[in-house]
Amino acid sequence: MRTIVPVIIAFLSGMVMILAFFFDPEKSILGELEQNVLSWVTIVGGFTLLLGVVSIFRVNLIAVKRRHDGWGYKLVTLISILAMAIPAIIPSKLSPLFGTGTDSIYDWLFNYLDAPMMATMFAMLAFYISSAAFRAFRARNTEATLLLIAATLVMLWRVPMGEIALAYIHPDLPQAINTYIMGGINMAVQRGIIIGAALGAAAMSLRILLGIERTYLGK
Repeated sequence: MRTIVPVIIAFLSGMVMILAFFFDPEKSILGELEQNVLSWVTIVGGFTLLLGVVSIFRVNLIAVKRRHDGWGYKLVTLISILAMAIPAIIPSKLSPLFGTGTDSIYDWLFNYLDAPMMATMFAMLAFYISSAAFRAFRARNTEATLLLIAATLVMLWRVPMGEIALAYIHPDLPQAINTYIMGGINMAVQRGIIIGAALGAAAMSLRILLGIERTYLGK
């Protein structure tokens, strides 16, 4: 039963979503069933997020208690979770500092700690991407040389200083890069990747609907 019931639920839910796509939801019962399934997706997703937070808290708490390597960072993680969660859960009617509204503790922590840290992380990530691009874009053969030229033009086109330099060479060069490289070659490659990913997702969905793929059951 622990295996059969989840497989039946997955099959019925998937079939409802598939059939609702081909029929008018306003003229059939499938539209209402589709909305119910989507509502349950939201509910289950909310519980999944809560389970993830509890799991992170539990794992880091065990590491802090046992003084594992880097336990100080895990302690900071625990303090951060509590500092963000507790004031946000307390009703704002008790004090303007509680809740998630403007000028609350949650709002202050998000704007003055979380947002700057995210900006710093993405700024550092840009340097790692540049370093990886420098190692990858080497003119070893014809294909690599074309990739190097295209990547250099796109990177120059993406920054204001580079765009000015390209426009100084020829006024229509930035627009040509946007039209032929970004809107042509790049778009064609992206569509190929998306089509391949969609086919893979469809195949995996069929495996789940038919009960062949059962990794979501923990097996």
